Formats: sequence, structure tokens, C-alpha cells
Amino acid sequence: MTYAVTVEPTGDVIEVEEGQTILDAALRQGVWLPFACGHGTCATCKVQVVEGDVDIGNASPFALMDVERDEGKVLACCAIPESDLVIEADVDVDPDFAGHPVEDFTATVVSIENLSPSIKEIRVALDRPMTFQAGQYVNLNLPGVEGSRAFSIANPPSDDRHIELHVRLVPGGAGTTWLHESLKPGDELDLSGPYGQFFVRKSDAKDVIFIAGGSGLSSPQSMILDLLEQGDTRQIYLFQGARNLSELYNRERLEALTQTHANFHYIPALNEPTDADGWTGFTGFVHEAAKDYFDGRFNGHKAYLCGPPPMINAAINTLMQGRVFEADIHMEKFLTAADGAASETRSALFKRI
Repeated sequence: MTYAVTVEPTGDVIEVEEGQTILDAALRQGVWLPFACGHGTCATCKVQVVEGDVDIGNASPFALMDVERDEGKVLACCAIPESDLVIEADVDVDPDFAGHPVEDFTATVVSIENLSPSIKEIRVALDRPMTFQAGQYVNLNLPGVEGSRAFSIANPPSDDRHIELHVRLVPGGAGTTWLHESLKPGDELDLSGPYGQFFVRKSDAKDVIFIAGGSGLSSPQSMILDLLEQGDTRQIYLFQGARNLSELYNRERLEALTQTHANFHYIPALNEPTDADGWTGFTGFVHEAAKDYFDGRFNGHKAYLCGPPPMINAAINTLMQGRVFEADIHMEKFLTAADGAASETRSALFKRI
């Protein structure tokens, strides 16, 4: 049995199978609804049920309060239709968003490489091509690990038969520990994708600033490679932050791009270089490197941020102080499963993330 769910104000109609959540059905049919955690704790996917019956599922009482339940609000990531529905959602899809449907894939591990002491590059071959936008991510289902794990795609969309992932080992993390210690070439993984609203607004002519920390280089790497492959003429700046030289991965590859593309500029920063590093580049946090490079004035640029929440928030504050406003700042925060979306805090200067 399937149920028809009409999404207002767009008028999109999606078919939801019995037992399927509204969000899963929407994403698999190329209809975007806002979401973040995907498991009922952050309230990003909250929608209003206008007509019909629905099981609210395992929604957190903090994300969906009793009074909201009484008003007919549900979380799309948990809600399961029990009849045809009409829902109202806060849909604000950027015209540059391609909206590729989410699909399931079987992936075979091709190679595993050490990028740094804590980050591995895992490259997999897909059983068929995946169409995605640079900056999006996939969900992996791992043996013996409850729930899926999200990882950003590091290769450009032109290589649609492979997925490159940069996986940082999270101490005590079940998913990343298994990937670092048990996964081997030839193994098969189930994954789904593409997900996410982190992508380059190619219709905007402003020059582009990327700020990345840790394994947060993955999405910017995909986005930058895509822009350069497409012959984009905007000035592109990448600020990559790491603790020390051993953690500053893919440096040679990025420096090589500056030699072949005059519009690409690469500025690495180390906040705790060791004496053995012999570091002569910028010393400090990555947002400080950006401020120093641009002398604190960022107006006239689009900014894309990817990394851990403290780095993101510091970069937001620096950019906004330098006259870049909300509409020109886009981001992907890297949260571990232990972080929990419910504990995420927002920059006081930023209204919505």
C-alpha cells in the first residue's frame, strides 16, 4: 500500500510506501525537505499536517513538544503516513540545487590510504553511476553498527562511478573505528545518496572562499575540482587548517592545482606546528589565516565552510565582521554520532544554519 502526500506550498506529490517516513520518500523522489539529524532530535524537518492521519514515530519530546503534537506538527524524518496527507513545509530550495533523487548502491572498496595519522582515504566503486552535486554526502551502513554514518564525497561529480571519502578516526566511535580497523579492499558496503544542501551557487558571479578544517576538506575538494574542471573563471581561495604538518593532508595535490590554474589560491594554516615541522606558513587557526590574507575585509565573496562546529562558528563570526552576510555564507558542520544534533549550538550572529 502507498499513500499520496502533497507538499505545500510547492504542490509536489510524493508516494509513500507503508512504513516509510515522509522524509525518506521525499528524498528518494527528488523532493527536498529541510532536515539535519534524520533521527528525530533536531526539529529541522518539522512540518504541519493539514489533512490526514499520521504516526509521529520516535520523535524526541524536546524536538516535538506536546503542544506542537496537538497542533498537528510532526517530524518528517520520523512521521509515517496512515492515510493520504497534505503537509505544509518550510521549503526554500535554492535555484542552483539540482535535487537528484536519493538511491541505494552497492559499493566495492577499491583502495584505502593513510592521508594523515587520523584520516584515511577510502575509495569505492559503485555498482552503477551516481549523479550528485559537488559538496553532497552519502550514508554508509556498516556491519554491527547501529544506524547509518554520513560522509562527504571528496571526488568531483565527473567521476560518477566512484566515491572518495575522507574518514577521521573518532576515539570511541563505532563507525569510524570499524572503517579504520576492519575494512579492507574488496569488501562491499551498502550506501545511499546523494544527500545534502551544501553545494556551490554557480549562478552567483562572486569570487569564492573555502574554509576547511580536518577531514572537512572533503566537500571543498570536490567543489573546487568541479569548478576547475568546468573552467570557472572566478577567483577561488582555499584556506585549510590543521593542528600540525602531519595532519595537513593532500597539501601537494592542492599546491599542484595552483600551478595549473591561475585563479586557484591555496593557503594552509597550522595552529600547533611542531619544531620538526619546520613550518614557515601561517601559524594560527584557519579563520585567522583568512582574516590575515584578506586584511579582515571579505565583502564581494561567497564563503563555503566545512569542518567541526567550533571552526565553523569562528569562521562565521570572522566573515560577518568582514562584511560577508548570511546569504553569502554556506556550511557543512561535521558532527560525530556522539555529538548529537540536539546539542548543536548556533552562532549568535547567524539566524539559520
